[in-house]
Amino acid sequence: MTIFSRLSDIVNANLNALLDRAEDPRKLIRLVIQEMEDTLVEVRSGAVRVIAERKELERRIAALTRDRDEWARKAEFALTRDREDLARGALMAKAQVNHSLEEARTHLANIIEGLEAQSADLAKLQAKLADAKSREKLLITRHNTAAAQLKLRAKLHEPRVTDAFSKFERIEQALDEMEGRVESYNLGQAKTLADAFADLEADQAVNHELEALKSRVKPPAPQG
Repeated sequence: MTIFSRLSDIVNANLNALLDRAEDPRKLIRLVIQEMEDTLVEVRSGAVRVIAERKELERRIAALTRDRDEWARKAEFALTRDREDLARGALMAKAQVNHSLEEARTHLANIIEGLEAQSADLAKLQAKLADAKSREKLLITRHNTAAAQLKLRAKLHEPRVTDAFSKFERIEQALDEMEGRVESYNLGQAKTLADAFADLEADQAVNHELEALKSRVKPPAPQG
């Protein structure tokens, strides 16, 4: 199982639990990021142990290589002293060491291959984590905006707001009535002397303007 399939299982399980409880979307986003961060730390810790095992194995391979070469030297030395029995024993020991050496090399190759795959997965996970964090800000902003709009719409439809608007309408109606009563007092009242002179002056001004307009529109006919 890769780290991504494992991470997906963890996240999906937790997300489903939160969705069942209708949790805040911000908690869901934070959960995904937290799971990715935790997985990143866990995988890195595991990589540290594997790297330590690789280093230990490399030291063992170096020691086994020295042992193999030493048994080969001893076998050759025994033959130079006409000790074929010792040479045979040295070659058998060399074969055993060489077998252990091949096993260690195979194990090392597997470890190196696993570390390379793990390194590639870590790089992908880090990229996905960076992308998730950048998208987190956008998603939270969208959530906050939608939540604010929803709250405002709910306020507009609250009984208190509706009642307040109806009160404004009643106030306007009361003011209209008051203004109508004020205007009613002026109905049927006799004009004062000042009002009479004002009307007379207005009539005179209108007559002067009318005569001037007539002279422009209808000039006097020429005399025969």
